[in-house]
Amino acid sequence: MARKQHTGLPSPEQILRFIEESKDAVGKREIAKHFALHGNEKIALKALLKDMTDEGLVDLAPGRAFHKHGGLPRVTVLRVAAIEGSIVWAVPDRWEAAGPAPRLRVMEQGRKGALGVGDRILARTEERGSGHVAHPMKRLQASAEMVIGVLVEDVGPGGKPMIWLRPADKRARYDFAVADKGNADIGDLVRAELTGRGPAIKAKVIDRIGDPFAPRSLSMIAIARHEIPHVFGPETLAEAEKAAKLPLTPDGREDLRDLPIVAIDPVDARDHDDAVWAVPDEDPGNKGGFRAIVAIADVSYYVRPDGALDREARRRGNSVYFPDQVVPMLPETLSAGVCSLKAGEDRAAMACHLVIDKHGKVTSWRFTRALVRLRANIAYEHAQAAYDADEPREGWDADVLPALRNLWASWTLLAKARAARDPLDLELPERQVILDEQGGIAEIRVRDRLDAHRLIEDYMIAANVAAAKALEAKKSPVMYRIHEPPSREKLVSLKDYLETFEQSFALGQVITPAVFNRLIDGFSGDDRLPEIMQAILRSQTQAYYGPANAGHFGLALGSYAHFTSPIRRYADLIVHRALVDSYRLEVPGKPKDLPARTGLGDEDGKGLSRIGEAISALERRAMEAERETVDRYVAAYLATKTGEIVTARITGVQPFGFFATVDGLGGDGLVPVSTLGSERFFYDEAARTLDSEHGRVSYTVGQRLDLRLLDANPISGALRFELPDAPEGGFRNRPPRRDGVKKAGKHMVGKRGRPANIKHKGRKR
Repeated sequence: MARKQHTGLPSPEQILRFIEESKDAVGKREIAKHFALHGNEKIALKALLKDMTDEGLVDLAPGRAFHKHGGLPRVTVLRVAAIEGSIVWAVPDRWEAAGPAPRLRVMEQGRKGALGVGDRILARTEERGSGHVAHPMKRLQASAEMVIGVLVEDVGPGGKPMIWLRPADKRARYDFAVADKGNADIGDLVRAELTGRGPAIKAKVIDRIGDPFAPRSLSMIAIARHEIPHVFGPETLAEAEKAAKLPLTPDGREDLRDLPIVAIDPVDARDHDDAVWAVPDEDPGNKGGFRAIVAIADVSYYVRPDGALDREARRRGNSVYFPDQVVPMLPETLSAGVCSLKAGEDRAAMACHLVIDKHGKVTSWRFTRALVRLRANIAYEHAQAAYDADEPREGWDADVLPALRNLWASWTLLAKARAARDPLDLELPERQVILDEQGGIAEIRVRDRLDAHRLIEDYMIAANVAAAKALEAKKSPVMYRIHEPPSREKLVSLKDYLETFEQSFALGQVITPAVFNRLIDGFSGDDRLPEIMQAILRSQTQAYYGPANAGHFGLALGSYAHFTSPIRRYADLIVHRALVDSYRLEVPGKPKDLPARTGLGDEDGKGLSRIGEAISALERRAMEAERETVDRYVAAYLATKTGEIVTARITGVQPFGFFATVDGLGGDGLVPVSTLGSERFFYDEAARTLDSEHGRVSYTVGQRLDLRLLDANPISGALRFELPDAPEGGFRNRPPRRDGVKKAGKHMVGKRGRPANIKHKGRKR
């Protein structure tokens, strides 16, 4: 299309040059002022800029500022995508140009408050060399415009069929009317943008993610909702292929291939980080003691600092484990291939040599880079059964069962030392979703807790402590795993809760894990024990990573680091690299097309605080995503049982009702107070109870009761219950509240208070 001629105006080339050279955002006003345009010339400028936009010469950024097409606005909104040592990288919050979005280095000098992954900032961008940098102007609130959900068809106002977006977040109370579904179909998982305000709010589908109900795909909801990276880029995959071909020789390594080292893991494990070996110590000075080796996959040999693999591993922070798939931190070529410790295969390992005395105390340790060849990969259940029966499984080498006997004998000493240390002993059930070959739910059960699990756990703890202390001995930077003592505020809350059980809890005492263990022992055999342990768990702080040691309260340890799972945790890889530097464990040879260094280096050593903040946040994201996905599978399993009576336990009480979980399965569901009876109910916050006005009935945390399952929503994982004898629709003719005040809110619940384009989740209209 021929462009109209605009006399008296600058040429498009002049405008482009001005936009590119300006240090500030350039809008129509700035262009007019720069070229001294007045009156009709401004009107003509508007038409010229529209032509330039239509032809793709410039783009219009938020705020009505222009920038060169395919480039970056001078001032724009960025989202922090990665933190690498002391360097913060950001990408445009929205990117519609062809090709991948650019990465900008954020210049943070003089800013108060460190940025974290996912933060949004308004920044001035500047082209520097072959890339761009960003100068933050202000931090923005987290965007609340995007919603992940599933498209459903249901009736709208007047009984007219409509398409609704059902949010995947169980906390969301409403479905949203869909104004534009794009290329998505009913049942698709989509990302949508909410537009409008109040009663006019609607959802516009931005992109289709897929079918969340296809076999083995419920985890897609969590992956999309939490923006978990799950596809490796070509650069990362190419580097992984090169790394997998690195030569593996005894040069620079301790050859341990003759030792009967074994790995004990879950039966369905795909990556094997750790393996163990033990033997009675022949040193007369350590009579009754053992020598042990904890061999850990030498991931630092394959994933080197500053490479594409390293950047992607840091961006992910950890692997995420779902019932239907694993989103690995490293490409499968490494995570399930050359890094994974597999029986009969030569593998690179970082070996932690431990000397354990007859009391179970680890008296010395040393670290080497090693070459190992495992005798067996054994499932926990199989290891336990073989040890208990003192019989090997079919196909085992002759030295595997003796190796297990030695591991158990050494572990009995470690277990004694653990008991003397008296760490926090919370035996909380872990739900396990078992899928059949077609991806359907075969079973949901509580995972068994065997001595084999405790054995491996104690060897890993011993190696983690040794790694932290070995680095401290060299005054090296340490990425600690930190668990601080409970805050006074949480202890006061726990004290108030325990008083409802007529159980005292002195705030003036020195709080140690043993204090909580004595409390747990006092409720041994009591039906309320699970609630007590949950209350103690709620009183604890959340563990995190960082370079400033504050000990590990839960394990009752002064120094603790994560060393034993570098395939699935970036923190462990950092610790491995620090050991390589501190103990001069670099292996000879400079690989072609890969970084030569395998140690930590000064820059990352100085940036451990920022790295720790980032990977701690990523760990919390993974935990939430994993928990949500199990809840969705529980809801999918229970969806076939709606209308049935289930045995449940009250897990939380609020003024609007109580939450309950199905015994043996989990999954929280709400019982609204409107369904509890025609009497008024009063909420006792301290006792965490709902009490009827005349004292006929009370609902309290920990109480077991039968409930009817009304609804199970696999999209969000939410459940809804009612009392078995509740009339259909609940008790609608309840007396008004004593204070006469109706409950109000932005989206009032009621016949007339609900916006037309929003409907309550799970409720037909």
